[in-house]
Amino acid sequence: MELILLSGGSGKRLWPLSNESRSKQFLQVLADDEGLMESMLQRVWRQLDKAGLQQSAMIATSKSQVDAIQNQIGSGIPLSIEPERRDTFSAIALAAVYLYSVKGVGSQEVVAVLPVDPYVEESFFKRVAELEDTLNNSHADLALIGKKPTFPSEKYGYLTPKSDSQQLEYLEVSHFKEKPAYQQAADLVEQHALWNTGVFAFKLEYILSILEERGLPIVYDELYKKYSLLPNRSFDYEVVEKAEKVVALPYEGEWKDLGTWNTLTEEMAENEIGNCVMTENSSNTHLINELTIPIAAIGVKDLIIAASPDGILVSKKSESPRVKELIDGVNKRPMYEERRWGWYRVLDHMKVRDGAEVITKRICIKASKNISYQTHSYRHEVWTIIKGTGEFALNGELYSVKAGDVLQIPIEAAHGIKAITDLEFIEVQSGSKLIEEDIIRIYMKWDEVVTHCSAVVS
Repeated sequence: MELILLSGGSGKRLWPLSNESRSKQFLQVLADDEGLMESMLQRVWRQLDKAGLQQSAMIATSKSQVDAIQNQIGSGIPLSIEPERRDTFSAIALAAVYLYSVKGVGSQEVVAVLPVDPYVEESFFKRVAELEDTLNNSHADLALIGKKPTFPSEKYGYLTPKSDSQQLEYLEVSHFKEKPAYQQAADLVEQHALWNTGVFAFKLEYILSILEERGLPIVYDELYKKYSLLPNRSFDYEVVEKAEKVVALPYEGEWKDLGTWNTLTEEMAENEIGNCVMTENSSNTHLINELTIPIAAIGVKDLIIAASPDGILVSKKSESPRVKELIDGVNKRPMYEERRWGWYRVLDHMKVRDGAEVITKRICIKASKNISYQTHSYRHEVWTIIKGTGEFALNGELYSVKAGDVLQIPIEAAHGIKAITDLEFIEVQSGSKLIEEDIIRIYMKWDEVVTHCSAVVS
């Protein structure tokens, strides 16, 4: 069985810690088995390893999340990368074609799809592994996992079983109901309906045949080029609701969707994270601060207080799901991003005369990592090394650099840097068009840079 992990999200429900490139699955606010901080992605990836499923897993994601994924769990994971953000049907179809045409998976292989961020115990993944036999034994089009409800929730979708399938190991699904009102949810619980966990399995040929029926290619590179022709709709709408036979495996263990501040704080490792302090008479309050300036909370109750370079949120926990609607339409570049080599934080962004801009960033490159050897067409940069040691390449020459060094990078100069130890520097960009897309990558690997550059003796 192959696994597709869906990593998406617009990063608005957990603003200001989450943003366009750092969705909820990348926030390192949970505790692992040793009490160290980890993200939802890191937790699920660790659980898949324990369940023996990690080697068969790939991730379907968008361009903006690739660096964060590689930074948190490594660069060797197979990725299916959307050329543009669309709904789940398109993402799953592209990943299925990746399995078939790139990885060489046979059309009769069972493929399971699951979100990259469920908060579950390890027994959940044993249930995921059982989807293969369930699909084969039931001869169904799709096999799902449904959580037995613990209360009538209005937040989840429900799988309603056929009445004659209660004694089977799996349930045959009669119909679906998305986020019902409370009384209807209570009625569904009485009817033995299950919460829809968003986990399902199918044979690879099932999705390939849907694409072929629509005249779409089943070769990854070709479908990638025609990605805009795929319907911008959910997998549920395009496939699940049209399937002739759908079955569900019941699951009784822990399962949560930590999609809002009030649900996430129930599982957070600490009440106070970052540069902050809270008085003892404060209650049921979580304070997370990613800024260098301190935050103090005195006698507060039932609040979430979160601060990052993207903004500051102060909200009653019960009202916190409204943050998404509050910031919808606010389009602003992310002020903090994880990269495959480390991270950067925007310290200041200002407009100066004649339409020019200046951006100041603090950048961290982890030991042994490097940024690409690259050029920019619209900006001049000045780097001031503040921590660590590294190797700097500029226009075909290599230099050793250390804390205190100031590096000038003219417009269109070829440049790159590798960290020997953890390396931090302040970058000041100035120019007419300060966008992340202003980059031409020449070499990605540092071995290539060393091969094509000459060392300079200082």
